[in-house]
Amino acid sequence: MNKKWLMIVLAALPVPALSAEGSLPPPLDLTHHAVGYLAVAIFLGAYALAMIEEVTELRKSKPMVLAASLIWVLIAAVYVRDGLGEQAEQAFRTGLEGYAELFLFILVSMTYLNAMEDRGVFESLRIWLLRKGFSYRQLFWITGCLSFLLSSVCNNLTTALLMGTVIMAMGRDNRRFIGVACVNVVVATNAGGSFSPFGDITTLLVWQKGVVPFIEFYSLLVPSIVNFVLPAAIMYFWVPKEKPAPALEAFALRRGAKTIILLFLLTIVTAVCFENFLSLPPAAGMLAGLTYLKFFSYYLQKTAAPRGNSGEVADTDAMEIPYDLEERHHFDVFHNVSRLEWDTLLFFYGVMVSVGGLSFIGYLNYASQFLYTDLDPTIANVLVGIISAFIDNGTIMFAVLTMMPDISQGQWLLVTLTAGVGGSLLAIGSAAGVGLLGQAKGFYTFSTHLKWVPAIALGYAGSIVAHFVINARYF
Repeated sequence: MNKKWLMIVLAALPVPALSAEGSLPPPLDLTHHAVGYLAVAIFLGAYALAMIEEVTELRKSKPMVLAASLIWVLIAAVYVRDGLGEQAEQAFRTGLEGYAELFLFILVSMTYLNAMEDRGVFESLRIWLLRKGFSYRQLFWITGCLSFLLSSVCNNLTTALLMGTVIMAMGRDNRRFIGVACVNVVVATNAGGSFSPFGDITTLLVWQKGVVPFIEFYSLLVPSIVNFVLPAAIMYFWVPKEKPAPALEAFALRRGAKTIILLFLLTIVTAVCFENFLSLPPAAGMLAGLTYLKFFSYYLQKTAAPRGNSGEVADTDAMEIPYDLEERHHFDVFHNVSRLEWDTLLFFYGVMVSVGGLSFIGYLNYASQFLYTDLDPTIANVLVGIISAFIDNGTIMFAVLTMMPDISQGQWLLVTLTAGVGGSLLAIGSAAGVGLLGQAKGFYTFSTHLKWVPAIALGYAGSIVAHFVINARYF
């Protein structure tokens, strides 16, 4: 009954005429159709709810997944009514395939990161830094540089939270240090992820789309360094000169930690080889790399200390197998899979499918016309970076890739850079900033970050200039 009434309502709405040429006519232009207006309203409403997640305590994936479903229900209803259901289905499946590749890549990457956390890799790093007794100014540069380097292989949220833990532990008695150090970490993580194909969602999307070859991403290394160093050099003079008390706690790596790090690096190499030499999606190489971890998990389980019937660890005095006294459970890959950031993964499903729907309706054609025809590509790409300070950079980059403007390799590298580092301009512009807002609540705030916008903007402008100077051959 509901379907019948939906069809009646949609039948009363004006629909553009179909082209009779070919078996698959071009998509309907629904930009001036009531369905198009309603789809935009749904998307904006859902995105607004996602942006105020900290206030509403409503996980951001919920409104976005609902929005994606509603948008495609509206689209499909119009197409089915006019006998074009297959065309809408094909468009949806194309967007779903793109998301599936991204999902599988991130799933493997985050599984490895969770495995390393389970083995104490990140905790050992934190304790090591705390026990060295560094001054606040030294720690400012150490956490910044580590954030820059780690975010080139880890996602920026994980890196920011790790460094945030160190900053909070070291600066618990100095609020000023926590605030400026967190700003530095946000800038560093976004900059570090912008020159690596698997360092950030933006570069990963560009790499998987094939518009920039793997090796050419590293031409953004120097511009990314400029983006990080310029603001850090300015903020450094406001970092306290005091030296916090060193920590006395000790922590050791658990069994298999170093091997898992090596397997993760091997997995990245596998993904690169799949893409460069076999023309297979990087996600296929990452899934192959997941099997490395699964077989190693099998080895750890088989060589773990046996337990008695009561669940207590058996006497190990006469045993020759390795045994970790701190190990309380068998290492299990699927346990690490279950600890993924499912809310983030589902959020990106909602965003990508929604943007795909808006593109199918025809709105991104207008945006592409304005940005990449009416404006100079350089101005357009700089604007994309500024917009990413307000809207998630992954969303912005996916929209640009959906537009697929006809621009030079240098301009593709420029938009990859600006979308990646533009999110640093505001605390809400990136997952790293949003994550630290929650972790260092009261110490690192929106206004704390806002005070450093001039310095961050200088780094943003400097990175663009560095790109044009160093990578002029691509234009």
